[in-house]
Amino acid sequence: MTGFRALPSVDQFLLSPMGRTLIDGHGRTAVTAGLRVRLDAARAAIRDGADGDAEAARLPHLLAADLAAAAQSDLRPMLNLTGTVLHTNLGRAILADEAIAAASAAMAAPLALEFDLGSGGRGQRDDHLRGLLCELSGAEDATVVNNNAAAVLIALNTFGQGRQAIVSRGELIEIGGAFRMPDIMARAGAHLVEVGTTNRTHPRDYQDAITPDTGLILKVHTSNYRIEGFTAEVPAPHLAQIAGKAGVVLLNDLGAGSLVDLAAWGLRREPTVAEAVAEGADLVTFSGDKLLGGPQAGFIVGRRDLIAQINRNPLKRAVRLDKIRIAALEATLRLYRDPDRLAERLPTLRYLSRPQADIAAQAAQLAPQVAALLPGYTVTTTDCASQIGSGALPTDTIPSAGLRITGAGGDAPDRLAARLRTLPRPVIGHIRDGALILDLRCLDRDEDLLGALSA
Repeated sequence: MTGFRALPSVDQFLLSPMGRTLIDGHGRTAVTAGLRVRLDAARAAIRDGADGDAEAARLPHLLAADLAAAAQSDLRPMLNLTGTVLHTNLGRAILADEAIAAASAAMAAPLALEFDLGSGGRGQRDDHLRGLLCELSGAEDATVVNNNAAAVLIALNTFGQGRQAIVSRGELIEIGGAFRMPDIMARAGAHLVEVGTTNRTHPRDYQDAITPDTGLILKVHTSNYRIEGFTAEVPAPHLAQIAGKAGVVLLNDLGAGSLVDLAAWGLRREPTVAEAVAEGADLVTFSGDKLLGGPQAGFIVGRRDLIAQINRNPLKRAVRLDKIRIAALEATLRLYRDPDRLAERLPTLRYLSRPQADIAAQAAQLAPQVAALLPGYTVTTTDCASQIGSGALPTDTIPSAGLRITGAGGDAPDRLAARLRTLPRPVIGHIRDGALILDLRCLDRDEDLLGALSA
C-alpha cells in the first residue's frame, strides 16, 4: 500500500498533459482551486486507510468531473413535456426562427437602436415597433416596456398618481409571484377605489364612484381565473362611454393579450387587442411573451396624447427594452402580417394547434424506443390534457397525448423524474396517478427526447 507520496504536487499536475488540457478548457485559476480541494480529499482518504496509488489514479477524473459540473449553467436547454405550453418557470414562449436570427444579429453588431439613419440624428428605440403595433392593433400610437406588469405600473403612475383609480372587486387579480393588483396600484401612487362585488359589478357602481379626484378606470381581463354563476360585469364599450363622459382615462389590461382570433385554430376565443382598441379603451396593455409568442415585453397601445405622456414619465427609462428584445419583437410582430402562415412559423401557435391525432402517432412511435432506454420501467401511450399556461384560458384544456411511465415501488415516478432532471438536457414531465407523464405536445423532434435519454 502506498501513501501520500503517490499524490502529485500542484505544480506537477498542472504541467502534466491532463493538467494542460484542463487549463485550456477551464483556466488555470479554476483548475488550481479545484485541484487543491481534490488533493485534500485524497489525503484524508489515505489517512483513513485508502491506497495512495488508487487515489492518485482517480484524481484527474474526479477533478475533470468537478470542473465540468461547475462550468455547466443551470440555464441549459431542456425539454418541456409538462403539458403546459407557456410554462412560466420554463421561460414561456419559444421564439420563432426569425426572432432568434434577429436577436443574434443584434447581439453581434452595432445597430440603429436610437439612431435615425435618414437624418443622422438621434432616434427613438420604440420607433422600431410603433408602426407594427399600430398596424396590428388599430391604435393611434404605441410604446413598449419590459413586461406587462411594468406596462400597467407606468400607466397607473402616469394617470393615477395622487388620484383615484376605480376597479371592480371582481378584477382585483393576483398573478404569479404574489403580484397583486392592489399592491401595484399602491406602488404607482394611485388610490384604489373598489366598486361592485366579487361576482357582480354594474354601470352605476362606476358612475357613483367617479369624483373630481378620479384619474382613471381600470378594467382587468381575468385571464388566470373564472367567476361563474350569478355574475355581471360592465362590457368594455359601455365602460368607455362612462369614462369618456367623465373625462377620465379607461385602461384595459388584457394580460396575456392576443393579436389574432384563436378560434381560427380551434381554441376558445379570447378578446384581441384590436377589439379592445375598437371598443373604446383609451389605453390597452398586454404581454409579448404569452399568447403573442415573443420575448418578454409589455405593450401599451392607445391614444397618441396619452402614449406621449407615458413616454415622458421618468419611469419609462427604468423599464425600457434592450436592443436584443426589440429586434426579436420586431421579427415576431412581422410574422403577424401573414396570418395564413402564422401557425407554421410561430412555435407558440404551432404547439397550441397541434392535432391530438398527430401527437398520438408520435407517442406510439416513441413508446418502444423510450422503453428500451429506461430498463426497469414500463412505457405506454396515454391521452393527456394540455394547458396553455401563463394565466391564459385557465379553465380550458387541449386534448393531447404522451407517454405514461411506471416502475416498481410507489416512489418510482418521483425517482425517475429526479433522474431526468439531472440529464445534460433535462426532461421535465408531470406526475399523475402513480406514473410519470411526458406530454408530447411541445416535442418538435423525436430525436430530441431519444438523445436526451441516451445521455
